[in-house]
Amino acid sequence: MPWTAALKSTTRSAFTLERAYNEPKLALRGALGVAIVLFGALALGSPALATSAALGAFIAGTATFQRSYRPRPVLALGAAAGLSTSTFIGYLASPWPVLFVLVLGLWAFAAGLAWALGPTAGVVASTTVSVMLVVVSLPSSIPQAAEHAGVIAAGGIVQALLVLLLPVRRWGAQRDALADAYASMADYARRLRHDPFAPFDPEALMTARTAAALTRGQARRRPAELGGRRNPMERMRPVMAALADPRVGAAQEGPERDRAREILGAAAEILDVVARSIRTGLPTEVSDRTYRALAVPATGPVLTGPARQSALLLIGLLADAADSLEAPAATGRETSADEVGHLPRPSVTEMLPVAGHAVRRNWNRSSPVLRHALRVGAVAALGETIGLQLPFEHGYWAPLTAVMVMRPDFSQTYSRGVARIAGTVLGVLVASVVLLLSGPGTWVCAGLAVACIAGAYTTIRTGYAVMSACVTGYVVFLLAMDGSGVFSTGEQRVGQTLLGGALALAAYAVFPTWQTVRLPDRLAAYVEAGGRYAAAAVAVYGDPSAANRRAVRETLLDHRQARADLLTSSQQAAHEPVRHRGLRHSQVTAARSAMAALGRTALLLEAHLPAPQARPPLEPVPGAARFAGVLREETARAAQAVRLEQPVDLGAVRLHYDAWALEVAAPPPAGDATDAAVTAGAGAGTDPAELVLRDAGYLVDALEGLQKALGD
Repeated sequence: MPWTAALKSTTRSAFTLERAYNEPKLALRGALGVAIVLFGALALGSPALATSAALGAFIAGTATFQRSYRPRPVLALGAAAGLSTSTFIGYLASPWPVLFVLVLGLWAFAAGLAWALGPTAGVVASTTVSVMLVVVSLPSSIPQAAEHAGVIAAGGIVQALLVLLLPVRRWGAQRDALADAYASMADYARRLRHDPFAPFDPEALMTARTAAALTRGQARRRPAELGGRRNPMERMRPVMAALADPRVGAAQEGPERDRAREILGAAAEILDVVARSIRTGLPTEVSDRTYRALAVPATGPVLTGPARQSALLLIGLLADAADSLEAPAATGRETSADEVGHLPRPSVTEMLPVAGHAVRRNWNRSSPVLRHALRVGAVAALGETIGLQLPFEHGYWAPLTAVMVMRPDFSQTYSRGVARIAGTVLGVLVASVVLLLSGPGTWVCAGLAVACIAGAYTTIRTGYAVMSACVTGYVVFLLAMDGSGVFSTGEQRVGQTLLGGALALAAYAVFPTWQTVRLPDRLAAYVEAGGRYAAAAVAVYGDPSAANRRAVRETLLDHRQARADLLTSSQQAAHEPVRHRGLRHSQVTAARSAMAALGRTALLLEAHLPAPQARPPLEPVPGAARFAGVLREETARAAQAVRLEQPVDLGAVRLHYDAWALEVAAPPPAGDATDAAVTAGAGAGTDPAELVLRDAGYLVDALEGLQKALGD
């Protein structure tokens, strides 16, 4: 994409408003916390002290809006601790400009590394740099600096207490994540009724998995209706896909297809009801009409073979989900991770080793996080150096703007940069006009600041430009409480904001982290993860041990993550003003389609796998483990070829598959495997050897599609 088109695209996204994400109650609670701290500090101290307290309360409140599944009070307290520490250290170094610039650069570098822990940690760490720049100019002695650090921490404590005293939708984020996953599964069931090969986006399932990771304290307090529902819901996906797929499920047309559509429609209704129950926390009933749709027709079973097997399993899973609606509080104490439905999340004290491991993993030149940390550290130091040389009273607006807009990827940096510049200019102009025309006193300025922060909290998830304008007005009114000049500082802020935005954008242009050049590595990881998942699904037929069954689940999660990473990189690369010279966009698209077919077939293998307690138990299929090893090795070799930008050759997989089919005395379908399976329809048997051979044939077809996409 040319630079002009890339800038146009990112500018458009910068001014996009997403009204559906407004949360007025949360905004009012956050503004109330700022008001308590600001007016309290004004009553007990000076305007400078009140400014520090209000900035601490604002940033701590902002932390509670981040998309994190940790307790909101912990986020507020963590942000306050970082803010108070940064301001005190910054003040100690402020008498010596060279030392302060060095400390600022190192602190900004560390804040950039915090993105290794996730977006929430990265955003909160960035705010500590901005507050350091503002607050170090307010105290005049070390005791005053300690006092300012203390009131900043007090602002965070107030916000944390308000979260506890005025809760808004307790466990709301976790409820929404799990309910969205059920709703996405309901939508998938509806689409399967009309399109047996409908694609499925696992993003909602991945989000639900992230939300299910809890600390020990959270696990003890978690509502019963959030426990034990995620894994059974995920088991429905392969079963529904197996039922709808005409190759291995219901016939493409006729009574079997009608019955499959009826069951899928009932599944969608039940899943929607479960989603509503989880979202609200209230028991909900399923209609009798829906239950009747799941009952065996009066004329007897319509589905046969694997289709009937999938339908019975799906009906059982739906019955369990429906039963849990009637008495959600009856869920007892569980011990197994699969039964509990949540994963262990490290506590705050346990985060240090996790943080160290994350930083070490990103400590390499190709890491976007490390490159971002180097950029933001250098720009913060350079911006502060330029600000110190300018004859301005508040020379920190340039580095402040640069730090706040910079993100690890091009699209966000440029879109936020444009939005920040436009919002800051607008905020400065409006606030300056208000001050010039009304000449408000200290308390009126404080009231205007609270009104601005209420607007910022309201728009924090709906448009960065609007939020930037509100935040800028907030800072202007806070700094005006001591009666300092308005017009000259307004001009200075506009000019320095433009300078800071230009520094941020130029830094990315000079030292970029293009996702476009990372596409081969992301695609290779997707191919390798898909091969491991397919191999695990085949291997369990050769050795149905508990370890191999767990491997299917683990490799599926890796496959989902690799797919999500590739999609994210592809979306970011689409907005970058560069293109990859070796890997074409059409190749990436075709390879993704082939890997999607591979993943879908692995799901079918998983769906046809009998339960561990099934009687009779699954008899090992000869040669399955060996073919699984071939799949794993050949896809790993193909992934390496993708990384080296070499043609992919997967012909050995077809040769080994043909030999395996002859060994089991069940030759593969003649001609195209897909057509043969559709002709056979649901009349195929349920013998494990027959099922795994047939599905493995589809795996080979998918890998041949991958070779065709990347073999030229």
